[in-house]
Amino acid sequence: MEKAIFSGLLALHNLALVVCIAGPFYMARIVKARAKYEKKIIYQMDLIEEDVITTQPIICMIAIFVLYATGIGFPMVYLLFHGALRETSTVALVAFWVKQVLILGIVVIQFYGTFYLNPRLKELFSRFQDGVEPNPEDENAFFTTRAMRKKWCDRCLVLGILVLIVSPIVRWY
Repeated sequence: MEKAIFSGLLALHNLALVVCIAGPFYMARIVKARAKYEKKIIYQMDLIEEDVITTQPIICMIAIFVLYATGIGFPMVYLLFHGALRETSTVALVAFWVKQVLILGIVVIQFYGTFYLNPRLKELFSRFQDGVEPNPEDENAFFTTRAMRKKWCDRCLVLGILVLIVSPIVRWY
């Protein structure tokens, strides 16, 4: 029974990490595809891009909650079945804390993007209308803010990949 519960938690944990990393990965792909066009508002294309990109942080936050819940579940399952916490090596303990710092970095980036960059982009984009030539200053501010969001999403992707690399160390050492 212990192995079945642990396996279920591990599957949910890994799925949540993939969901969390998928956001920055697909954001980078969407932005790269959009970059093939000039830095001029293409209203319908940019509307779709903003809708897709601005919904991802909420999905990632839910995934991070699942990551923490399942992460806490692993030692609790061991405690339930063995009456004590599993002994861990120094390597595993260091990997655990490195993982926590990396995830904290992801959370900080998520909050910055969700509560600063995305509202700013939404406000700037609301100034544009389909078929109407945009104000060049608004357009420049929009693409500058979008480039800043891309930079932070790229960093988030790197942090997520590092979490994927560090995670097995916590389990096997």
